[in-house]
Amino acid sequence: MDSFATLEPPPSHAPAQWRKWLGIALSVYLVLVAVNAIGDGFKFLSGGSEGAEQIFAFATHPVAALLLGVVATSLVQSSSTVTSVIVGLVAGGLPLSMAIPMIMGANIGTTITNTLVSLGHLRQGEEFRRAFAASTIHDFFNWLAVLILLPIEIMTGFLEKTSSALVSTFMGTESLSMSGFNFMKPILAPGDTVLNFALAWLPANGQAMAQIIVGIGLILLAVTGLSKLLRAVMVGRARHILKKALGRGPISGVTSGAAVTVLVQSSSTTTSLIVPLVGSGTLTLKEIYPFTLGANIGTTITAILAATAITGPTAQAAMTIAILHLLFNLLSTVMIYGIPVLRNIPLWCAEKLSQAAASPRQWVAAGYLGTAFFALPVGIFSLT
Repeated sequence: MDSFATLEPPPSHAPAQWRKWLGIALSVYLVLVAVNAIGDGFKFLSGGSEGAEQIFAFATHPVAALLLGVVATSLVQSSSTVTSVIVGLVAGGLPLSMAIPMIMGANIGTTITNTLVSLGHLRQGEEFRRAFAASTIHDFFNWLAVLILLPIEIMTGFLEKTSSALVSTFMGTESLSMSGFNFMKPILAPGDTVLNFALAWLPANGQAMAQIIVGIGLILLAVTGLSKLLRAVMVGRARHILKKALGRGPISGVTSGAAVTVLVQSSSTTTSLIVPLVGSGTLTLKEIYPFTLGANIGTTITAILAATAITGPTAQAAMTIAILHLLFNLLSTVMIYGIPVLRNIPLWCAEKLSQAAASPRQWVAAGYLGTAFFALPVGIFSLT
């Protein structure tokens, strides 16, 4: 009997894995439907260019748009969610000139998560100092990138022009189509039909507003669920990549950071993964620096995916802002990390702030979080 028992296959976890992958596919589909719904809702409410100007009157200044992106992402704790919503807003008429600083602000706001993770080491003295430095280096890099590239973009439009040229080359003038057949429209049709049926009882304006609200809610739920499912499926592989790549040089670090973030669909998860490793002394601040920059690059995949849901005349603008996000993070990585003087600024700032927040002044860390991500952006936003 024992010999037969050895022939029995081990218990299979395939059904559980299949359910996770099915959940991942459903989450991706919901993101696409939600982004499309937001775009359609804003298109209807705008009623042409005059209506669009009224709807987007809250974002008439690049600094205001930047800080709106910071606060929104700090509250949601997901740049993937906020950038997907911005893609939908662009599809509905939000000018690219306002969407660009919003995207940059989302880059900054997403770093709050790993800073919160570092607070878990609050009572460990030197361990907290190292962990806090590891978390805030991401903050300072993104702020430096915005301080350098946003003024250049406002003056020259370099990122917008480059992104538009790339999208025009690969997409043409309308949408993701093949010989005039738009393959996204039939794919999204079932989801659009269900959503329209559920909201059909509302008047026209109310239905458009509900599309926007439901779309934002669906993106929040779908991106959160997608991140959790991908972590469950991929986190082991992500850790393997992390362990194998760090210490092999900056290019390997950036590449592995981007790869891990694409796997788990969350730069917050990627950077939060390495904060405890620096806190414990397993890795140094300089070792994880390139990995953090790679996470910035990898997180842009969600907005690019979301942009594929947009069809028609606004498809090119939606894809342009998604590609621009990728270009912004690539260019900031090459420029800041490639120039030693600039490369050392985030390192120096993170080290100095962590020293200021070391025991017995841990309250400095809480003050920094409240000021950098909420009080300062809200204060400047109200002035602009």
